[in-house]
Amino acid sequence: MQRRRLLKLGLGAAVVIGIAGAGVALIKPGLVDGKLSPGSRDLMRAAAQAVLSDLLPPPGAAREAALQGQLARLDATLAGFPAATRKELSDALGLLGTAAGRFALVGLSKPWAEASPQDVQQALDAMRLSGSNTKQQIYHALRDLNAIAFFTEPINWQTAGYAGPREIP
Repeated sequence: MQRRRLLKLGLGAAVVIGIAGAGVALIKPGLVDGKLSPGSRDLMRAAAQAVLSDLLPPPGAAREAALQGQLARLDATLAGFPAATRKELSDALGLLGTAAGRFALVGLSKPWAEASPQDVQQALDAMRLSGSNTKQQIYHALRDLNAIAFFTEPINWQTAGYAGPREIP
């Protein structure tokens, strides 16, 4: 295969994938009325368990309550983002909510709600170390959004060993 033909093939594939991703995002957005859609809630819940693993209570009612609080804080955090950022995030979450997007970008074959925290942690680590800038950006978005939402709650500061802000004399 000649180099020019290979470049055309790669460009064509990128356009097709981009159009397919945009179509999926229009059909199944990641954010609905500025809040996480049901599929995005599953995704962010799974990511929260992987990212915040040692900071969350042990499995049980306390962990479930902590995860519900985390999802509520994520909704509140996203509401403060500019419209353009919410749109981009909605598109990305919509794509990650599909089986093809989840497998291609994250490497998970199981749906988010069925994946174990260890499976999601391994997938996130692979994305962090990936040579693909897209995968690294998705990793950082999932990790950073969960960290921001978690640490906006002052009660979580002690869990991480942070005593809180100090008074400036």
